[in-house]
Amino acid sequence: MDVVFTDLDGTLLEHSTYSFAEAQPALDLLKNRGIPLVICTSKTRSEVELWRGLLGNEHPFIVENGGAVFVPANYFDFAVPSAVPHDRYLMLQLGTPYADLVESLRGAAEESRCRVRGFSQMSVAEVSEHCQMSLEHAALAKAREFDEPFVLLEEEKASDLFAAIERRGRRWTRGGRFYHILGDNDKAVAVRLLLGLYRAAGRHVRSAGLGDGLNDAPFLNVVDLPILIRTPWLDRLQALVPRGRPTDSPAPRGWSQAILELYSS
Repeated sequence: MDVVFTDLDGTLLEHSTYSFAEAQPALDLLKNRGIPLVICTSKTRSEVELWRGLLGNEHPFIVENGGAVFVPANYFDFAVPSAVPHDRYLMLQLGTPYADLVESLRGAAEESRCRVRGFSQMSVAEVSEHCQMSLEHAALAKAREFDEPFVLLEEEKASDLFAAIERRGRRWTRGGRFYHILGDNDKAVAVRLLLGLYRAAGRHVRSAGLGDGLNDAPFLNVVDLPILIRTPWLDRLQALVPRGRPTDSPAPRGWSQAILELYSS
């Protein structure tokens, strides 16, 4: 069977408007072919639930840069190891609790004398402005559990901050709009876990992945068919994912073209 893993912002969703209208033909093709579409994003569970509803998606999903995997109850016909019931899902927690990450970022910023501003410090209105989204969506974006996005206020001290983050046993990455501090997890860890579950269902799995951010590079290197959505930093992403196939167009047109090329035949 085929499984498709996709980032959202700047990949399936247009970077500024969050529209996926141009991707609808490809979304319909995947649904008609019975190919699971697994969302793999830095967004929160609350945000992904909203987007899954808009997309008509009923498959597992990965949140907050691999902080957790959520599998709909009874999706697999076997017990999912280490999963715990969580609302309508089985949850596999891979990330560090949010409060610990917020404290680690505060300590790293203080040690490096690099000023930052994290989501925990931002109001809903401030997140809305940064992300060009409604207040309703911004409130969902602040409902974080395993990942703290932040902006650097002193770029010249970035290397000192990142070193201080790493000394605390944390990871950092960069998405389309923000830097992120996280625990011992990333999108690749979560994608490997889900691929193992699909294989445990007794099927050969061919995987494709689509992403546009530097934080997508780890999971794109895990899948069989990595696709790089065109962005201003495509060269940097391609250096991290040498097997990646770049699209001619940005999101969502590039996403749609890539899926149609892969699965129309």
